Amino acid sequence: MIKAPTVLAVCGGVGGAKLALGLQRVLPPGELAVLVNTGDDFTHLGLRICPDLDTVLYTLAGVVHPQQGWGRAEETFGFMSELRQQGGPEWFLLGDRDLVVHVERTRRVGSGERLTSVMADLAQRFGVRTRILPMADSEVATLLNTDAGPLEFQHYFVRLRCEPQVRDLAYAGAPQARPTDELTAVLRSTALRAIVICPSNPFLSIDPVLAVPGMLAALRAARVPIVAVSPLIGGRAVKGPTAKIMRELGLDVGTPTILRHYAGLIDGLLVDTGDVDDVATREAAASAGVRVVGEPTLMRSSADRERVAEAALALADALHPQVSARKAS
Repeated sequence: MIKAPTVLAVCGGVGGAKLALGLQRVLPPGELAVLVNTGDDFTHLGLRICPDLDTVLYTLAGVVHPQQGWGRAEETFGFMSELRQQGGPEWFLLGDRDLVVHVERTRRVGSGERLTSVMADLAQRFGVRTRILPMADSEVATLLNTDAGPLEFQHYFVRLRCEPQVRDLAYAGAPQARPTDELTAVLRSTALRAIVICPSNPFLSIDPVLAVPGMLAALRAARVPIVAVSPLIGGRAVKGPTAKIMRELGLDVGTPTILRHYAGLIDGLLVDTGDVDDVATREAAASAGVRVVGEPTLMRSSADRERVAEAALALADALHPQVSARKAS
């Protein structure tokens, strides 16, 4: 009998996948579902590339590159070597085994199969019992308006190494997208215990998910606490352009901004212990009606990931009585 997930994690790539792995390890097998950003997806060399989905897949399967946090461990690059020799575009690295996933997914989606179904099959083949749910089956693209002109996410992030200044963001295709039936079933399940927003970039990884029409309402309608883990520690992002983008959008880089960004969605926020007693954070939390709890949130080791996962779940459990009562009224 297939278990209904008790926890839904919402995440992007590397940072979010770390917490998803921690959640997978502390929960019984099959009790986790992960809602993954697909705004990073793009077509390259005729292939549909899904970086965040694959990072989550490889991480949960235990085959991710341990230092990079993305791509396959013990990968070879014969394809890239030959592509370079033939003068092809080499700015986006594709490993040989990673390439097989892209080819197979492109073939199956091109033949009419839904992305959600393809990812479910891939997860099974990789031995992953966690449900990996794309945020939509239709294509959505994160677009950045920058001082170098409009850019698709991977051109900004990989080809130009996040160097252009960001002026604003848009999510092309989002108005036509819809939450999948699989996600709707998870959110309506009486087995659901908590929704956890992973410490992914709010603007590049979480906002594309929330831009899907009906998504925000569906998350809010679930009668369980929604808790987030802050992507900032001491006013800095652990990895990636989160802090840079916040500054370029005219936002203060700090926990109060994260609280305001997620206001109306989350019930609790897990922050690093060094940030929990900040006066501005406490004021922003009170204004947003969000409970803030401190925990060392830097995830260097497997033990760190499990500890942060357990802290996020403990916060959700502590909030459950009041949240369920409020949503039922």
